[in-house]
Amino acid sequence: MNDSRSVALYGKARKLIPGGTQLLSKRPEMYLPEQWPSYYSRSQGAAVWDLDGRRYLDLSNNGVGSCPLGYADPDVNDAVKQAIDSGSMTTLNCPEEVELAELLCELHPWASMVRYARTGGEAMAIAVRIARAKTCRSRVAFCGYHGWSDWYLAANLAEADSLGRNGLLLPGLQPAGVPRELTGTAYGFRHNHADELKALVNKHRGEFAAIICEAQRGDKPIPGFLEEVREIANNIGSVLIFDEITSAMRLNTGGVHLLYGVNPDIAVFAKGIGNGFPIAAVIGTTAAMEAAQNTFISSTYWTERVGPTAALATIKKHRRINASARLIAVGRRVQQIWTEAAQAAGLHVHVGSADMPPLSHIGYECPNARAIQTLHCQMMLDQGFLDNTGCYATCAHSDEVLGGYSAAVNKVFPALAKAVRENQVEKLLRGPIGHSGFARLT
Repeated sequence: MNDSRSVALYGKARKLIPGGTQLLSKRPEMYLPEQWPSYYSRSQGAAVWDLDGRRYLDLSNNGVGSCPLGYADPDVNDAVKQAIDSGSMTTLNCPEEVELAELLCELHPWASMVRYARTGGEAMAIAVRIARAKTCRSRVAFCGYHGWSDWYLAANLAEADSLGRNGLLLPGLQPAGVPRELTGTAYGFRHNHADELKALVNKHRGEFAAIICEAQRGDKPIPGFLEEVREIANNIGSVLIFDEITSAMRLNTGGVHLLYGVNPDIAVFAKGIGNGFPIAAVIGTTAAMEAAQNTFISSTYWTERVGPTAALATIKKHRRINASARLIAVGRRVQQIWTEAAQAAGLHVHVGSADMPPLSHIGYECPNARAIQTLHCQMMLDQGFLDNTGCYATCAHSDEVLGGYSAAVNKVFPALAKAVRENQVEKLLRGPIGHSGFARLT
């Protein structure tokens, strides 16, 4: 594999592109250093072809969760092609953005206004800017992961001051380049720990512009948690923001918060709503969103036509085919494959998450877990699968695809177990051990 065009091109990329890739989660070092097929020539459904024409079935990140319908979905692509042929940019605005706003507000009856961006990180920055404009406050309380922006990484400034590099609130997310003047503007609390939020509020009462959380990422919110967060936001006059960038379009069509009957003031969407095409949306109540008029939020390519067109086609098809039911079924099947194969092979693993099957993951309960994960990737790649320890389910994961995956896992897991028992894991690797990524605050 080391003589592949993809591996060679990545060697060149590392000299031309800081970090080698635009997204940390796509760095080959995260999975299988010096072997991972870093680049693709084409994709379709659940299949990806590398630059040498090798075909792989993707049971890993699947576009980092951006393609719930599968790669190059024909209905979404047809709509986008028509939009391109009609002109993707002019001096005037595209009507699709109005239609998409109506659809998003139909799915979320609590919301009445919408603004757009093209990526999740910038959409979260917009939401925070609106909250600060509305409240005339600066501080933000959050749980979960919310991107790369200064407002978020500022949480690591104070921790770096007091505890040093290894004591970061968000390990793996270095705040270099974030103005030190932002110290004390972002504070973290853990999901399902309303007591931690209360402690922050008691210490800085009347100072929080926003409370931000993922209504659900892995574990369900415990009974009363979201309701308590909502009440706290009401009591202190903060804007409640739900980050739905990862969770939306997995368990239902729209935001996962709809399943729990707790409405935010603002919700943020990206990733899955465009099925691989860049589009992000910030939706909210009129009271919250009108604050956008009091600040400057504007960018040329937030007005192009492809993003809204892709979102309209994706959301409509997702609802029409009840895509979430398939995604849940796929996730549960993948978890079953892992669990049964590991038990049969004698591998000690942790399989999750039962509460969010479309975002499944597996962890090895061994001291050298990272090396085992790397060997897992290597062996599954040899079987024709892009596979790591996490799987974003898609509708393209057919029963046939899952059957092939099951056969491969049931071949690889006994070999992994044998390598673990005989202390041969590192010796079987054909390259370095994969790097660890950043840690989430959950």
